[in-house]
Amino acid sequence: MSQIAPGVPIYNTKALTCQAALPLANWFDGPVQAAAQRWFGARVARLESMGTYSCRNIIGNAAYSNKLSEHAHANAVDIGGFVLTDGRHITVLNGWHGAADERGFLHDIHNSACAHFITVLSPDYNAAHANHLHFDMGGKPYCR
Repeated sequence: MSQIAPGVPIYNTKALTCQAALPLANWFDGPVQAAAQRWFGARVARLESMGTYSCRNIIGNAAYSNKLSEHAHANAVDIGGFVLTDGRHITVLNGWHGAADERGFLHDIHNSACAHFITVLSPDYNAAHANHLHFDMGGKPYCR
């Protein structure tokens, strides 16, 4: 486990710019912890990343497939799961349309992320995001 920003325990990360790490830390410390407390009566112990830096083009949107992803600039992070202090494991894949508490938690933190990151993508965006929330600090504001 590593920390990409002070106090943000996260697995499976390579590199992330400060421009993206600071909003991640603020989102984790604020809205994520508040939502976890509200929905589960526990805190989030760690984030499970599905990746940060990856030298590749955008995936899942043919209109942009010839453009470098923000992951290629280490300016994006994909979050696939959350482990709570009580040991409970919440995943985007199972929880986005799952049990009411998991669905509520994931939708709350997705909505709050839109105030912290420039681009926020969820399973509602396309099939390529079915198992994670994508956050980046590039381009124009977009929250879906």
